[in-house]
Amino acid sequence: MDANATAKKYEFTGETKEWFGRTLHRIRAIVSFAYVEKGDVGGWIEKEDNLSHVGNAWVCGNAWVYGNAWVCGNAWVYGNAWVYGNAWVCGNASVCGEARVYGNASVYGKASVCDNASVYGNASVCDNASVCGEASVCGNASVCGEARVYGNASVCDNADYMVFKNCWSSMRWFTYTRSDKMWTVGCFRGTGQELIKKAYADSKVSGRCYEAIVKAMEAIEEATVKEEDK
Repeated sequence: MDANATAKKYEFTGETKEWFGRTLHRIRAIVSFAYVEKGDVGGWIEKEDNLSHVGNAWVCGNAWVYGNAWVCGNAWVYGNAWVYGNAWVCGNASVCGEARVYGNASVYGKASVCDNASVYGNASVCDNASVCGEASVCGNASVCGEARVYGNASVCDNADYMVFKNCWSSMRWFTYTRSDKMWTVGCFRGTGQELIKKAYADSKVSGRCYEAIVKAMEAIEEATVKEEDK
């Protein structure tokens, strides 16, 4: 960490708030960088060890970062988001909305955690993955690649979701989450049957391909349940 670096990019404004024995400090930029202008007031951190002076990382809005949490690289934490515990957010990642990242969790790459989503435990969200809505990622799960965990989905193990690629038309990635048995494809989110119906409305080829994948996923789940019952 670089809390003692000579070239600092922010300072404490003098405005503070107390939270269960911790003192959080409002920050202010003392140089311009990325989308931040010199003099811009940011969010709240407990200490300089929470936010790097190197790179374009920033905490703004009413976001809080405290404990041993660490925000670095070009990562942004904003809105009403909280990052705390031993969590870290780095790379080009973003945490926003009412999202919570805590415990030993990590968010990095170009990943995003937003809305009311939570990432905690030893979980990680990385690459181009996103966790939104009321979704949660916990345990030792790693949500990565092009995965989209939305809605009320819960991922606590790597087997709790699967990612597929539409190789027959749009080349888009799409995600199935086992906890709620829902599919996320672009702006669409629904059940397998809803996905098949929509796909057939687009074209017969899309309908047949999505139907085959939905049925394959159902077969995988059935086989997994039978194995667990042994």
